[in-house]
Amino acid sequence: MKIKSAKTQLGDWVFVIFCVLISIICVLPMINLAAKSLSGTDFLIRHEVYLWPKGFNLEAYQTVLSDPKYQRAFVWTAILTAICTVLSLVMTTLCAYPLIFPQLRGRSAINIFITITMFFNAGTIPNYLLMSDLHLLENPLVLILPSCLSVYNMIIMRSFFYGIPDSLRESAEIDGATFVQILMKIYIPLSKPVFATLALFYAVGRWNGYGDALMYIKTNKQYFPLQLLLYNILNNVNAVEVAAQEGFMQPGLKDSLKSATVMFATVPILLIYPWLQKYFISGVTIGAVKE
Repeated sequence: MKIKSAKTQLGDWVFVIFCVLISIICVLPMINLAAKSLSGTDFLIRHEVYLWPKGFNLEAYQTVLSDPKYQRAFVWTAILTAICTVLSLVMTTLCAYPLIFPQLRGRSAINIFITITMFFNAGTIPNYLLMSDLHLLENPLVLILPSCLSVYNMIIMRSFFYGIPDSLRESAEIDGATFVQILMKIYIPLSKPVFATLALFYAVGRWNGYGDALMYIKTNKQYFPLQLLLYNILNNVNAVEVAAQEGFMQPGLKDSLKSATVMFATVPILLIYPWLQKYFISGVTIGAVKE
């Protein structure tokens, strides 16, 4: 067994300490929000709640969970996330798979054109005009179609496909398998890590997204995703009319409800990560060297 030098061990400890500090910095805000959402209003008024709840109280969560507005937004966002994740995986696969075949004419040009879109786009106003011309404004499809493919994620999947031995594909071609059969029988079964990883990327992006809904949907509030609902509430919480409507007028309850609504929107997507963690690293890194 190779023994590490003192210098290498010191470097490892510095790296571990650095990672722990970064993790603490990321986790502390969530702990603070959770503590506030579970604390009594009297302690919140006196600003005595930091990392541990005081005066344990579930009133804020009862208010959020019993409000039809939050329930409707939660269900719609869950459905929207599921649809977008499945559609995005299909589109990403259909884009990445043909690009691994050397016999594809113009493959280099196609790769260049696709990559350019990562760095250049028309901008906000042309995109809005395009959505208007396509009659997608105030339409739930505007939350699905424009973002159904990520070039970055496509490159990850394409690199993963490159890592699968060509001999498997060639043997299937000799046996008379079509391109679709090769994809369904060889590439997809061997690509569970990258599919799980990209599913997490797409799901988190859609669940946390609200910019497209903020821009393209103004009147059809039934299509407001959960994050846009929370954005509107938290952004206008200081307005007397909105505060009274949302139940924020009671002293101390404002901070509790704000924290509870944020936790309500954040925890569900956090619960998905442990199920996909074992695929995450391999899904991103396997095949990244071979191009």
